[in-house]
Amino acid sequence: MARLNCVALSLLLGSSLVWFGAARSEAPTPAPGQAAAADGGAVPESAAGAVVKVFATMRYPDPYKPWTKQAPSDITATGVVIEGHRILTNAHVVLYASQLQIQANQSADKISATVVAVAPGMDLALLKLDDESFFATHAPLVRARELPHIKDAVLAYGYPTGGQELSITKGIVSRIEFTPYDATVMGLRIQIDAAINPGNSGGPAIAGEKMVGLTFSRAGGDTQNIGYIIPNEEIELFLRDIADGQYDGKPAMYDDLQTLENPALRAYLKLDKSVEGVIVNRPYLKDASYPLKEWDVITRIGDTPIDDQGMVSLSQDLRLKFGYRIQQLEQHGKVPLTIVRAGHSMQIQLPVSAAKPMLIPDLKGAYPSYFVYGPLVFSRATAQFMWGLETNAKASAAMTWVRSPLLANRYDPPDAQHEEFVVVSSPMFPDKSSKGYSNPFAQVIESVNGMPVRSLRQLVERLRDLKDEFVVFEMAGRSETLVFSRREILDGTDGILTDNGVRTQGSPDMQTVWETKTK
Repeated sequence: MARLNCVALSLLLGSSLVWFGAARSEAPTPAPGQAAAADGGAVPESAAGAVVKVFATMRYPDPYKPWTKQAPSDITATGVVIEGHRILTNAHVVLYASQLQIQANQSADKISATVVAVAPGMDLALLKLDDESFFATHAPLVRARELPHIKDAVLAYGYPTGGQELSITKGIVSRIEFTPYDATVMGLRIQIDAAINPGNSGGPAIAGEKMVGLTFSRAGGDTQNIGYIIPNEEIELFLRDIADGQYDGKPAMYDDLQTLENPALRAYLKLDKSVEGVIVNRPYLKDASYPLKEWDVITRIGDTPIDDQGMVSLSQDLRLKFGYRIQQLEQHGKVPLTIVRAGHSMQIQLPVSAAKPMLIPDLKGAYPSYFVYGPLVFSRATAQFMWGLETNAKASAAMTWVRSPLLANRYDPPDAQHEEFVVVSSPMFPDKSSKGYSNPFAQVIESVNGMPVRSLRQLVERLRDLKDEFVVFEMAGRSETLVFSRREILDGTDGILTDNGVRTQGSPDMQTVWETKTK
């Protein structure tokens, strides 16, 4: 197995950020039990003792061969001891880990660990140890109760590439923003200028002898010294959420908004100069009971005014997107808003939720479902499936040419026609039944024998129940139609599976559907 430092593959996590951690620092040899600080001093043993190295063996899914997994790879990352005999680290460190171990600073022993809770959207995870006697000599790190200030000095702890021992780099807080963590989750993010390198994912950032956040990524491309940490406020939300044993997620609103900066736009809406806020461009829901309508202007969230760029001022040097206040004000699934509609101000209670159903969802640590039918492999379109295609210029051009809904409807919610998109997730297996057909890889199945396909489960049910002589697959967009002999497909599938080393015709859930007889 290849040994790598902690990198959450862009194919799997789909971000322009590089998901790994802190940098190496060259410094004089520290005293036993201490680590070297970037400024040449020694880091207190109590802090160094709370930071652990994480070893994980990863088995990532293969979206284009959903019947198998990618080859195992070993990664290293960082974690930190917190209260309750637990270790906090990043979700991307433990998602798809088949084996986890931790190792303390200045220790040769490795202790097996298991995942207690994971929040992929927030990139946070909790581990427990098989041997809890470890915590008798490794106290939790104290977390600060407030956000650090811009220009505050910060130390980033971790186990970066280039060495085996704990390393600490020094920087300052450069920026604090409320920004997307992934396609559906937003949160606070602190930018620091401490050098960030592979291996420090999940390591603590410390200011004034207290932890202020958890390192989780750095900016990619040609940028330098732009690293990011998840602040304690987000960590506390995560810990409160999982107190009942499960992670529910962060509440959010999903309406399309636009700023109120343009003078002509303001005049068109006949707004007084005193009105500031953001415009509802497209409400999340169109039914009459939904409290937001097109052209509403949201002026306040709770008692906090919103400016024409959709920002709220929280202090003299901190201005954030107003969505930040949702996670503070949400009560029973609603947040209070003040809006201006047709010149009149009114108060509403907007429903918010942690889940945003999408036609193309994220796997969030699961493995893809699939079903093999003759030379074709069907699966759900997922974010992981799309990221690989979107980074391939030829694949993107091909999807554009066939007018694939995978591009046009990338972030749409399910509708009456589709619960999800069902795709041909792999190139066709070689077989005489596919003679003369072009490769339908990444095509969306629109119908089978004239019956619309709403979901992968429904497709398997319809293939199972067909009695027709032929099976006809219509694809979405500008693609050829595939016609097969149903008897030839049924007789030939087992041989195709054997020839291509596919153990089962479908994933467990789809195999159950296929083998369930109709009454």
